[in-house]
Amino acid sequence: MLGRLLGNASQRVPSLLKRVSLIMKPKVIFVLGGPGAGKGTQCSKIVEAYNYTHLSAGDLLREERGRAGSEFGQLIDTYIKEGQIVPVEITISLLRKAMEETMTKDETKSCFLIDGFPRNEDNLQGWNRVMDGKADVKFVLFFDCSNEVCINRCLERGKSSGRTDDNRESLQKRIQTYLLSTRPIIEQYEKHGKVRTVDASRSVDEVFGEVKAILDKEA
Repeated sequence: MLGRLLGNASQRVPSLLKRVSLIMKPKVIFVLGGPGAGKGTQCSKIVEAYNYTHLSAGDLLREERGRAGSEFGQLIDTYIKEGQIVPVEITISLLRKAMEETMTKDETKSCFLIDGFPRNEDNLQGWNRVMDGKADVKFVLFFDCSNEVCINRCLERGKSSGRTDDNRESLQKRIQTYLLSTRPIIEQYEKHGKVRTVDASRSVDEVFGEVKAILDKEA
């Protein structure tokens, strides 16, 4: 059943990105780090200061989970509650759609921060398979933060976020998933010199100061 749903979804993904990419190829920065490392906060500040569009894989999945009539809603809900990674076909289809819409609405918006992706080897292989030649991955922006700091930040966020996964049990599962699945991806990019590491344990402004220095240098 999952295979049929994913097959149908891939057929519905428009080919606009392919046509637009003939004119301009999206420039992508993958933003990775543990839950609560401040990825979303820093991406918001980057968007304010630079001509980047922030795409959060997690937010896109949560939006799809809550969208009326979504055939993937229940499936995504189960994966998120268990702290597991949603099948790559779903995530990439949502990312592609978001990039298409952004690039077709405003041709100057060709730079993307993709937050929380790729989270495992399957994500990476899926991206390479689907997006090979269609996007230029500049580097990985890695927000490095201790597990305890991440947990405390998420618990504090959970008081007002309304997110069902901002609780200690889900957080422990998410951190284990991150350590086992996402850190190896970061290490792979490090071998190719494509990781820019930021100490995310500091204040928001201090972290952004380092982020800004990295982006200014890379530009």
